[in-house]
Amino acid sequence: MISLKGKVVMITGALGGLGQTVTEAFSRSGAKVVVVGRELPEKLAEGLLGISADVTDEADVRRLMNEAVQQTTRIGCVINLVGGFAMGRLAETEMSTWSKMLSLNLTSAFLLSREATRLMSNQGSGRIIHMAARAAVDPFPGAGAYIVSKSGLLVLIKVLALELAGSGVKVNGVLPSTIDTPANRQSMPDADPNEWVKPEAIAALLVFLASDEADALNGALIPIGSS
Repeated sequence: MISLKGKVVMITGALGGLGQTVTEAFSRSGAKVVVVGRELPEKLAEGLLGISADVTDEADVRRLMNEAVQQTTRIGCVINLVGGFAMGRLAETEMSTWSKMLSLNLTSAFLLSREATRLMSNQGSGRIIHMAARAAVDPFPGAGAYIVSKSGLLVLIKVLALELAGSGVKVNGVLPSTIDTPANRQSMPDADPNEWVKPEAIAALLVFLASDEADALNGALIPIGSS
């Protein structure tokens, strides 16, 4: 098992179907884990630090980073799992749906990246890892707002990686196919979940990307799961 002992890792979207598995994997790796969500339970698992925040809000993201540094002194890695999905062809997409997809999938990533970049550049090191989607490079009809927002995230990762080259801060993305979560099983009861990527596989990849073994990777967009 890869050891992240001594590293502080912030995980946004940590309480979702994927987030819980990822949080457990990072805890097992020895990392100090900061879990972030809009609403947190009164009690978290031992060793976890919880901070509530709305990562689509500029002021709240700034507060989140400041509070995390105050409580841990140094953030070594930010894992951004925040996102949302919506069906609908573009011609039938309401403005509210379009705005929501951009806010959840792209604006949140921008705000987290910007604040993390400012912090990590001063440290001289750090990792930012975003959860993108296979559909961003292999689109399908009927989920236009979602796919466009995730495609923008890919460009955000690439631009950040170029801008941060040589700074010690690395930015990478993971592009899963359909993830085997309870929510996806409920929304797609006729699909075969055996063909979906397991949260444990994604968690293992994220732990690797956060480790020293992945130091050569910057701007990588890594697909995982069946095509």
